[in-house]
Amino acid sequence: MAAPGRASTVAAARAANLADMRIALLIAASVLVGGCSAGKTGQSEQSDSALPAPQGTTTSATSRPTSPTTTAALRPPEPGAEIADVIAFIEAGQAADVTRYHTATRDGATTDLGDDVAFTTPSGKANCMTDSQHFGGALACLVDLAIPPLQPPDIYGQWKGNWVDFPGPSIEVGSVHGDPGRFINGTGPELPHGAALSFGDYRCRSDPAGLYCVNYAHQSAARFSEAGVVPFGCLQKVTPPADIGEKYSC
Repeated sequence: MAAPGRASTVAAARAANLADMRIALLIAASVLVGGCSAGKTGQSEQSDSALPAPQGTTTSATSRPTSPTTTAALRPPEPGAEIADVIAFIEAGQAADVTRYHTATRDGATTDLGDDVAFTTPSGKANCMTDSQHFGGALACLVDLAIPPLQPPDIYGQWKGNWVDFPGPSIEVGSVHGDPGRFINGTGPELPHGAALSFGDYRCRSDPAGLYCVNYAHQSAARFSEAGVVPFGCLQKVTPPADIGEKYSC
């Protein structure tokens, strides 16, 4: 039988060992819980940073698709352009108030043209006017052509190589005129670059590249400039009559 003092010593040692084990378990549990919390926090931060950006928040203009018509409308159409692109370009111009273009001025005297319109480009190289009384409102322009058509042989009278008639289904460049005709009243107000004027079956836009006009009834159009007349749509160059310099027809 063990002595009482020895038994007390053994019991105290066992109690100390048990306390040490409990402390160790508590420390291990704390470390484990801390590690799990850190892992979850890291996963949460990683998940948040990997979330895709909400749709519709991109502001870069390069990410937007651009339609061909919009792009074409920003550039003056070149020879061979589709009629739809020419019309889109003309219609993209700033609408001008047609009521400002019912007069013509010559030598300081202003004439009221009634329902007819008259206008000139800023460069003065295109002076256009309609004539409802004699030509059903068809458009004609005096264009300062660098190389106007020559007067055909055996044709007599006052040759106007820069006179351009655009009734719609055709364009005639260069013809004989014994008097100024509709242009006797002078010139109309200036149509600024970028402005588009609508009248009758026509709409014309002034541009540094030239004057662009469309006839909606015949889906035909043209550019008038110093470089010459450029047809669009159904207009094709044909053999002109004997008294006409050049002709384009649908």
